Amino acid sequence: MHASESVSAIVPARNEEETIARAVLSLASQPEIAEIIVVNDQSSDGTAAELDRLRAEVPHLRVLETHDLPAGWVGKNHAASLGAAQASSAWLLFTDADAEHLPGSTAAALADAAATGARVVSYSPEQQTPTWWERALIPFVYVRLALRYSFAAVSDPDSPQAAANGQYLLIRREIYDTIGGHEAVADEVLEDVALAKLAKAAGIRIFFVSGAGRVRVRMYRSFRAMWQGWAKNLYPLMGGTAKDAAHELLVTVPWVPLILLLLTPLRVWLGVLGAVLLAGRHAAYAAGLRRNRFPARYALYYVPGFLLYAAALLWSELQYLRGTVAWKGREVRVSGPGGAPKP
Repeated sequence: MHASESVSAIVPARNEEETIARAVLSLASQPEIAEIIVVNDQSSDGTAAELDRLRAEVPHLRVLETHDLPAGWVGKNHAASLGAAQASSAWLLFTDADAEHLPGSTAAALADAAATGARVVSYSPEQQTPTWWERALIPFVYVRLALRYSFAAVSDPDSPQAAANGQYLLIRREIYDTIGGHEAVADEVLEDVALAKLAKAAGIRIFFVSGAGRVRVRMYRSFRAMWQGWAKNLYPLMGGTAKDAAHELLVTVPWVPLILLLLTPLRVWLGVLGAVLLAGRHAAYAAGLRRNRFPARYALYYVPGFLLYAAALLWSELQYLRGTVAWKGREVRVSGPGGAPKP
């Protein structure tokens, strides 16, 4: 393998004992990955023991440890920055500790970079959703995100739209250094989108597509973790202002069908009309699911989906108004109303 095609995989890990082995072993199966750097970010579970076991099995696995989190840094960004500082390859692959890399995925990403001239390649992974609450909320969020962060627009060098998915973000080392790396986005909760914006502003080409068949994740293993995760991410993803959140609620909640259904006791025909309109919403959602590679049958979760989505967005907005969000045992300071600076 030519040195210009070698890849260093960097995996921030905090309390990932259930998933880290699958992530590391799936990376180890990729011939293009010269080294795997896992940064154990003060885990309090069995992550360190799992990594000790894996080191005997994966010779090119290196484990780094974080210590105190410096002021002004989000924990994941600090861990990723430490890993990048130790990486030696021409390409850096930032990926999550719950990601499973399918056979040939790294070769495919390098081929995508070569074919498009991109220096940043990001995949939006397949989402594994075994529980009803995951099937209700996660596909709903991704259908909404696809409207805001279009793959085609992000990959178009003439479009100002920029985004990436930190679950799979491959970037040339010199580009990472040129835009300032994670140090330039140290306090950003959405560090993947922030890095993409810096790259595109510098004229760097991004290739952003679905990762179906290449990488898959199960993002959250409990309802509480899912709730905390979207509380951290949903409000800024949808624009980060009260006006953006209000608009999102206006267009996603089926207000008219719901009101008509409530009026059924007054006029039966109003309820029938409401049911027809709600069925239309289900059909439109099924089409959105298909476009985004989710099973159309998940449209059966449409009602709990929009209810959970609306509640999660409002809760996320509240946390940003407070100025902190909770994630993996840490309080993360975030921007205030309207994107005001962190105090």
